[in-house]
Amino acid sequence: MHAARHPDKPAVILAETGATLTYGELDRESMQLAQAFRAAGLRPGDHVASAVANHLRNPVVYWAAMRAGLYYTPINTYLTDAEARFIVDNCGARAVVVDGRLDALAAGLADLDLPLRISLDVALPGFDELATVLDRHPAVPVDEDVLGASMVYSSGSTGRPKGIKRPLAARTYAEGNVPLLEFARTAYDVGTDTVNLSPAPLYHAAPNSFASAVLGLGGTLLLMERFDASAFLDAVGRYRATHALVVPTMFVRLLRLPEAERAAADLSSLRFAMHGASPCPVPVKRAMIDWWGPVIMEYYAGSEDNGSTVITSQEWLAHPGSVGRAFGSAVIHICGPDGAELPTGQDGVVYFETPGGLPAFEYHGEPDKTDSTRHPVHRGWSTLGDVGHLDAEGYLYLTDRTDYMIISGGVNISPQEIEDVISAHPQVLDVAVFGVPNEEFGEEVKAVVELDPEAEAAGIDDEIRAFVRDRLARHKVPRTVDVIDVMPRSPAGKLYKRQLRERYLKETPTHG
Repeated sequence: MHAARHPDKPAVILAETGATLTYGELDRESMQLAQAFRAAGLRPGDHVASAVANHLRNPVVYWAAMRAGLYYTPINTYLTDAEARFIVDNCGARAVVVDGRLDALAAGLADLDLPLRISLDVALPGFDELATVLDRHPAVPVDEDVLGASMVYSSGSTGRPKGIKRPLAARTYAEGNVPLLEFARTAYDVGTDTVNLSPAPLYHAAPNSFASAVLGLGGTLLLMERFDASAFLDAVGRYRATHALVVPTMFVRLLRLPEAERAAADLSSLRFAMHGASPCPVPVKRAMIDWWGPVIMEYYAGSEDNGSTVITSQEWLAHPGSVGRAFGSAVIHICGPDGAELPTGQDGVVYFETPGGLPAFEYHGEPDKTDSTRHPVHRGWSTLGDVGHLDAEGYLYLTDRTDYMIISGGVNISPQEIEDVISAHPQVLDVAVFGVPNEEFGEEVKAVVELDPEAEAAGIDDEIRAFVRDRLARHKVPRTVDVIDVMPRSPAGKLYKRQLRERYLKETPTHG
């Protein structure tokens, strides 16, 4: 629709270079790639995995999957090839697309027995280059008009990432993702005049969802290949950005810029600066509102998309620390361990009820994990594992997480996945991993180990960090590793992680 009306309008712009993908090009290339998926035998409900950074043609891959009725699974481009391969295998992808700049990651996927392997910009070994693939297929809609869906992976308390899946909605591509578009239009006034600056990677759920809403509503997506505080401010002024989706870590870096540079920034076009993904320290948010004015809006939601909250700057100043009230038809319930609802002001597990909302999510191939998110009595209520309370006006405050998930710079990090790796180190007898406060990233990864009695403790911290770095993505490497004499466990072997973590919350200083 937007391509027919405004074929030459920029759909995507790279902020650093000004390179542009028009709506006409996005429409044509996504139709051609959808045809390529069909020609390779992919049918509605099949999966395509995409290990692509903030590339100009990232949305081409996404929209091709939507046109072909496929599940689109983005892969964090900082994962090791083994971690990426697990996701490709686990979701049963029948096609994989990689960023041509990620030759090392692509090499680990090149031997996968898939009908289609595509790279962007260059023809990597084992992959066909996108332009060559597109040239083989016509720019016409596929025969079956079924709208695809995203299936993102989110790390959990059991270590391995888990795919978050819903049945494909009974909608056509032409109709689009109605709930998502309505949310963006209603909550953030997204429309054809929107210029959304996206500095966060599109392989994360929130940036990808918001980017698709902006394009679905005819706006312009302004991509940063990587976040830089000075470049961010420049992009807002140069491209007259109206919206930006950020994480609190970016706020911290922006506030650290020289006062003269901050004062000179032209932010007059900015109407909405949305943030979520991790807790934002109250002083940081207050400083950002003082600087940018009441354009900052916070949301609380998960990749599971089972409900959300929003809060404006004005509301937050009256309710500092809150993540807002339930949005739309969602209802929040705070419940105790037995499932009983708790009174106002009392902490409990946060459940969302979404009457008439989206189909319930499931964790792909993991029914027990799926079941653990459901309320014991009201099966239509589900939780992300967060603990919090409501005030008398219905504002939600988050105070903990039930599974000790670490959120560093807006990225979920599983403690157990790191524990599993460190426990394989020949000198480690026992290990606990958890998050401790970090001024810039919200949290950082902390590892505490008990060594074999014969082990040499000198230099073990660097050795363990190198051991993890060789096996996991860099954001999962512990910032610090401490050695203790005996790990606190019960006679039955249960680790008293809460007790251990609380000790370090008192003793560990933050690191900028």
